[in-house]
Amino acid sequence: MKSVERTFLVLEAFGKAQHPLTLAEIAQLVGIDKSGAQRICYTLQALGYLERAHNGRGLVPGKKILERSFDYLRYNPLIERAAPILVNLRRDLQERVDLSLFDDLTVIYAYRLLSKRDFFYANLAGRRVPTFLSSGGRAIMAHLPDDEVNSILARSDLQPRTVKSTTDVKELWQCIKQARQDGYAVAVEQWLLGEIAIASAILDSKGRPIAAIHVSASLAEWTPEAFCHRIGPRVIEATRALSGA
Repeated sequence: MKSVERTFLVLEAFGKAQHPLTLAEIAQLVGIDKSGAQRICYTLQALGYLERAHNGRGLVPGKKILERSFDYLRYNPLIERAAPILVNLRRDLQERVDLSLFDDLTVIYAYRLLSKRDFFYANLAGRRVPTFLSSGGRAIMAHLPDDEVNSILARSDLQPRTVKSTTDVKELWQCIKQARQDGYAVAVEQWLLGEIAIASAILDSKGRPIAAIHVSASLAEWTPEAFCHRIGPRVIEATRALSGA
């Protein structure tokens, strides 16, 4: 099944790029020869999973990929149950509300409701953020056994995203222990300067964390203390309503 593996690697190559990719670039990123890349890309174009870039230079993901994203979202019962709760939370708090799914070293945003100031990437589902760096990831790790937390931290690439990012393992453990105590995790300028986020974990029927609800806001409008006091209890309430199923 090498051909299937290579096909998916071609699609995944676009996640590493910031621009349309040529066949030569795809071949280099995937580690195959140019003729192999050409055959795979031709098939993916014929099926609608790749398209020519608008300027005609290189390839970009096609519209069919959006259909598969739609399929995943509609088949996920947690997202269906969470949607009205997230909508109510967004309406009441007037800040960005996100649902992320736990995927080992990363969390992936599956449902996003915007605030009044968000930039383009903050609108998009499907973005991955390192578990150790995200408020949702830290809230999730707070519900994991210590050995699993240590495994995640040991296997993570502990690179900062901002000058304020916490990457020291001891300091990360302090954040996780605080989240265990509070019931939510706080991330101040960890992913974006000027941003504060609070998250609480959603647990399955066995008490294992599977997802998190995040609320994010601007430090220009909130102090960390006021944000935690106002938002923390609401996020815990929302995740409790979704936990245990």
